[in-house]
Amino acid sequence: MGLLPVEIKVNVEGDVAGAMSALGASQGALMTRRIWFAEDRVGVAQGKLLLLDGGVIVRLRIGGGQDDLVVKLRPCTREQLVGRFSAPFEVDPLTYRIEEDWSRNGRVLAASLVRSHPPGALPAAVAQGSDPATLFDEVQDQFLDACAHDVQFDGLVALGPISATKVDDVPLEDLKVDLEAWSAVGLNFLEASIRVKPKAGDDEEEFTERAERQLRKLEEAVLERGVMLSGPTDSKTHRVLTALMAAAQG
Repeated sequence: MGLLPVEIKVNVEGDVAGAMSALGASQGALMTRRIWFAEDRVGVAQGKLLLLDGGVIVRLRIGGGQDDLVVKLRPCTREQLVGRFSAPFEVDPLTYRIEEDWSRNGRVLAASLVRSHPPGALPAAVAQGSDPATLFDEVQDQFLDACAHDVQFDGLVALGPISATKVDDVPLEDLKVDLEAWSAVGLNFLEASIRVKPKAGDDEEEFTERAERQLRKLEEAVLERGVMLSGPTDSKTHRVLTALMAAAQG
């Protein structure tokens, strides 16, 4: 598989609007959309996040252009990614990525298969009583069967919505940073992220050192603007899903 791109994420809590302003969000094109996550319906009724606990994330994003449905394995192992899913590919309307996710919570491997849909195609999948799994693409079904065969997808329910505001390619020092704010059930998060891609001729040690330098540079650029970083915590996906599950049971 060779060297993989690294997505580096730092999280901010508290005054998200103030942090967005301090980090220069006004310099980019702002996009708003709504996000839902799908979870096992029976598990949610029992207070369990069975998909997430099994390393599977199902996410639906609506608005801001095309809708999309994502199935992601995180964390996963290279050994899990078999057959055609052992290497990235892009065949419209599908994009399959394999990359490392770095944050203060650690470093994990993630594989995601994104299926784009025309605007307005997904709201029916998140309506009450609907099962988002009915909209899985055939290749997404194959991906889950091949690489996450221990996880059951018998009946899913959509949890959400999360209000998301995203601004891409915000200049911070010599970095191009993506900012995304999430708001749902009393929780507010801001994530700043960059992607570091291998260059021709990189060996593993050189690439890792370059990615670590970019991580430090991102943290320093955020801190220099008076924005405080969150310490190591549960991932924002886990925290939001836990809160949404509690609201759904409410």
